[in-house]
Amino acid sequence: MGRFDRYLLSQLMMLFGFFSLVLVMVYWINKAVVLFDQLIADGQSAAVFVEFTALSLPSVIRLALPLAAFAAAVYVTNRMTTDSELVVVQATGYSPFRLARPVLYFGIIVAVLMSVLMHLLVPLSNARLSERQADIAENMTARLLTPGQFIEPVGGVTFYIRDITETGELLDIFVSDTRSAEEQVTYTASRAFLLRQGDETHLVMIDGMAQTLRRDDKRLFTTSFTDLAYDITDLITRRHSTGRRAGELSTWELLRPTPALVAETGQSAARLLSSGHDRFSQAFLGMVAALLGFAALMVGGFSRFGVWRQIVAAIGLIVVVKAVETAGLNMARANETLWFATYLPVLAGALIVWALLFAATRPYLFKRRIKGGVAP
Repeated sequence: MGRFDRYLLSQLMMLFGFFSLVLVMVYWINKAVVLFDQLIADGQSAAVFVEFTALSLPSVIRLALPLAAFAAAVYVTNRMTTDSELVVVQATGYSPFRLARPVLYFGIIVAVLMSVLMHLLVPLSNARLSERQADIAENMTARLLTPGQFIEPVGGVTFYIRDITETGELLDIFVSDTRSAEEQVTYTASRAFLLRQGDETHLVMIDGMAQTLRRDDKRLFTTSFTDLAYDITDLITRRHSTGRRAGELSTWELLRPTPALVAETGQSAARLLSSGHDRFSQAFLGMVAALLGFAALMVGGFSRFGVWRQIVAAIGLIVVVKAVETAGLNMARANETLWFATYLPVLAGALIVWALLFAATRPYLFKRRIKGGVAP
């Protein structure tokens, strides 16, 4: 690798690291806020929150890396053009295709990182996250029996428990049930305990009162009781295993969708096959994004007014590639024999990059023509 190649590659890697960090933090914070609301509302600890956010990190990085590669290529090319570095290098005889070589090396590095994420880290993290979500859903104490907090396990039902003794006895219970359109019932009790009978779970309240408010005439009825069994089976979210999702499967399994795998995931063989090939396509798109950001800014040559038009055009071309990606995925998901359509955005991006670099070797195409020659 020549000295210029090493210089340009080092600049790209440095900016790529910076943009990756920024984008990952932005995506991750947004994801963490949603998880925080869900988990803390369910009474989970901070350790569970940290674990869930960590497991979501590979998926976040997968989204951020192609954008970071594109942003790094655009920024570095723009800076080197503004500082006339690329102009000087081109004056020594380097063609746009030759200048793109270190960008290609950079794209290959991004593609390798994306491959590790798509084929290894993301499926493993998704599988582990699914297991932990099942564990949390089965943990009734964490979801419902959280002392000192008002918990809403389902819409219209509010629970409050002051404390739980070491023997599992619940102290000072408050239950508000507003799900009925005819009446609102509020239960209070000094003590309570849980009773399981088969698949049913009852909250047995001791020494309490039931207050019923009829909605039509606004009349309140109170009933004192020594003990009362309140069915909370419907309030406990139980996750029954329905098999793995496509995002949890290995690439090898996705590329060989057996009837058993189709039945387990509930998705067609065409969708599973397209998901497997899409993992390869996403890795290549990281390389295409870097080359596209570089090639778009090479068109038109140096201008003292900057390259903002080329930057806007590069963003527009990225949108075009994403549109081709959506169309290709839809085709592949509809027909099992059209799995190759998942690679259409890679092919389209490569053709666009080649066309841009080809146009960059002929700058006279972008100059205004006048009578008798070309305008200076």
